[in-house]
Amino acid sequence: MNIEVVRDYYGKVLQTSSDLKTDACCTTAPMPDYLKAALSNIHDEVLAKYYGCGLVLPEALAGASVLDLGCGSGRDAYALAQMVGAAGNVVGVDMTDEQLSVAEQHVEWHRQRFGYAEANTRFVKGYIEKLGELGLPPESFDLVVSNCVVNLSPDKAAVLRGAYDLLKPGGEMYFADVYADRRLDEDIKNHPVLVGECLGGALYWNDFLETARSCGFLDPRLVSARTLEIHDPDLIEKLGAACFVSATYRLFKLSELDAGCENYGQTVIYRGGIPHHEDVFHLDAHHSFPRGEVVPVCGNTLRMLSDTRLKPYFELIGDFTRHYGIYPGCGTSNPFVTVQMQQAAAGDSSKPVPMSPCC
Repeated sequence: MNIEVVRDYYGKVLQTSSDLKTDACCTTAPMPDYLKAALSNIHDEVLAKYYGCGLVLPEALAGASVLDLGCGSGRDAYALAQMVGAAGNVVGVDMTDEQLSVAEQHVEWHRQRFGYAEANTRFVKGYIEKLGELGLPPESFDLVVSNCVVNLSPDKAAVLRGAYDLLKPGGEMYFADVYADRRLDEDIKNHPVLVGECLGGALYWNDFLETARSCGFLDPRLVSARTLEIHDPDLIEKLGAACFVSATYRLFKLSELDAGCENYGQTVIYRGGIPHHEDVFHLDAHHSFPRGEVVPVCGNTLRMLSDTRLKPYFELIGDFTRHYGIYPGCGTSNPFVTVQMQQAAAGDSSKPVPMSPCC
């Protein structure tokens, strides 16, 4: 993958989101009212140049320090700036001059719009594969987010390693991206339009999981997934049988995680208190916590709730002194299986649910 092709596509070819040829870089999920309100506070020029594939606004952000990889014109960064509040801060990183110019010229406009005494957002030019060269202190961020940009990187492992190094212990990488159901042929990987539209650089989902684990994120958790529709006849022919999903994962920087969902007899109770998630908190696609309900959890899930910024919102019951084996059917991080389960639950008979992951 040629990084210059990517930079030109997002800096010169695309002028607004209407220039996209697929829906890979478009958010289609219903948006909660509080996010609509946050986006209404963002400058129109910033919104017009948004090319993300998901929502990268995780929970419990007040006072957090956030790094936005591939921030583009700054839409997500300015939305996050409202969530972290005046006590938090957001740093956006991007390699594209045209995109950064839009983000930077509206810093003061957003400070006034948000009513902050000082701007809590700044932007840095650089490559997301070379985060260690940007002068950002190691272990200084509570969260690293990205929205449909890791697929554009020629060295995805370097992106994840850099993010891991910049996160505080217990920190989290929360990001949306595009994944394929197979390893793609070289002609697809090097096709300029398919690369620019976030399909050519899509990782095979299982390779991504192995890469994440090798970089220190030992238990990747799938948050959500949706099938991507390709409508352009030429692109459909080029892609052949390959299928794609937009998926959001959360990766915690926790060193003491098991390889599987081990049962230690532990339970948790969600106390409530997370803004906009008072009644139920969804950790991932397979773990939800209604307020006040006692919920059994595996050891890894307990640590994700006890050793991170989420701890104040949970009552944690049990320890690791006694082991009861592994939880059967503990959930999957395969986004294609999750999409199929969602379709089956919704009664979508037009898309069969096979035993192996495919579209």
